[in-house]
Amino acid sequence: MHISFLLHNAYAVGGTIRTTFNLARALAEQHDVEITSVFRHCDEPSMGAPAGVRLEHLVDLRKKSPQYDGDDPDHRRPARIFPMGDGRHHQYSRLTDRRIGEYLRELKTDVVVGTRPGLNVHLSRQARPDTVRVAQEHLTLDSHRYRLRRELRYRYATLDAVTTVTQADARSYRERLKLPGVRIEALGNSVPAARLAPSDGTGKWVVAAGRITPGKRYDLLVRAFAQVVAVRPDWRLRIYGGGEAVVPLRALVHELRLHNHVFLMGIADPLEAEWPKGSVAAVTSDLEAFGMTIVEAMRSGLPVVSTDCPHGPREIIRDGVDGRLVPVGDADAVARALLGLIEDDGLRRRMGRAALDGAARFDPDRIAEGHAALYADLVARGPNSRSRGPLRDTAHRLPGMLVDEAFALRRTVLSTLRKGRTA
Repeated sequence: MHISFLLHNAYAVGGTIRTTFNLARALAEQHDVEITSVFRHCDEPSMGAPAGVRLEHLVDLRKKSPQYDGDDPDHRRPARIFPMGDGRHHQYSRLTDRRIGEYLRELKTDVVVGTRPGLNVHLSRQARPDTVRVAQEHLTLDSHRYRLRRELRYRYATLDAVTTVTQADARSYRERLKLPGVRIEALGNSVPAARLAPSDGTGKWVVAAGRITPGKRYDLLVRAFAQVVAVRPDWRLRIYGGGEAVVPLRALVHELRLHNHVFLMGIADPLEAEWPKGSVAAVTSDLEAFGMTIVEAMRSGLPVVSTDCPHGPREIIRDGVDGRLVPVGDADAVARALLGLIEDDGLRRRMGRAALDGAARFDPDRIAEGHAALYADLVARGPNSRSRGPLRDTAHRLPGMLVDEAFALRRTVLSTLRKGRTA
């Protein structure tokens, strides 16, 4: 098959980029695969281009590039196709509307895959009718704003399939969006096997990693670790990552006098080299759409203590086998679970081996098989083969058309009011 991925910015750093690269690389062993990045802001992909995959871009934002698009007048005009409910809307413009539309209309491929809601809307509105259109969801339905969920209810009805990273989120899409005839499948993110030897479980380090934001609740982890230190002062905690909550987190470490036990390590690249230095991993988030760092830690032989938050951890960790699940927001429970592994060397090593074995189900080749099987089935049936017929398809599109008109009217009214205030 010829498979095309549409990605926000393949030259940046992020979980969606990493998992798309992993999937594309694995699919390219059997199929013709390309990735088209809407934006390009540097010469080379920060995460390394996947082998065997063609990489193109639509909008060049490299200031020294002869193809620099930043001065195009349409680059400063807000997008009308890319939905306002998508958090990246401010980066999109009339220029991206035009470039993405031209790309999709000219694209001759078997399957085109969007990798965020705004791009999936482009697929629903602008992709060729003879192309299988698949929407990938890397977040969760609940994490989308109401306005976006309302629009997706209409837009996704014209696609061929929606893939989520957890079974829980797939159920949400089936039950709440009501997309008759659209395939909705849960296909987890892929994580390659670690290239370094796994942890031997002897290092007295707990490791955590990810963006340091309020929702990740590293403050909860630090407070829990204060209880661990009171019992086992020989253990330490390393937290890798950057983000807006670094400053208050550092203040909390000093407030609790943990500066000799808790270390904010900043961003590590590659992070893969840091996991084997620890013996236990910790995740204390309020929400995890999937939990890439959980799988990464397990692939390095670390048992993971995680909050049982929606949606990912409970579908990755087998509680009591390769990690522990604890209630969300409960620092005492986190501390007890960590101490349970810290105090029992045999248990910690058994769980580490089980984690290494269990995480193999997220190997890119296995995950790619699921995607390839879905794409092949959709291609064999033919795009838009949902037994709807032209009249029913139009009926599904009509609400979206009305939404477009309503949003256009709203923009016109707001623009008129702003002009009146500044007159």
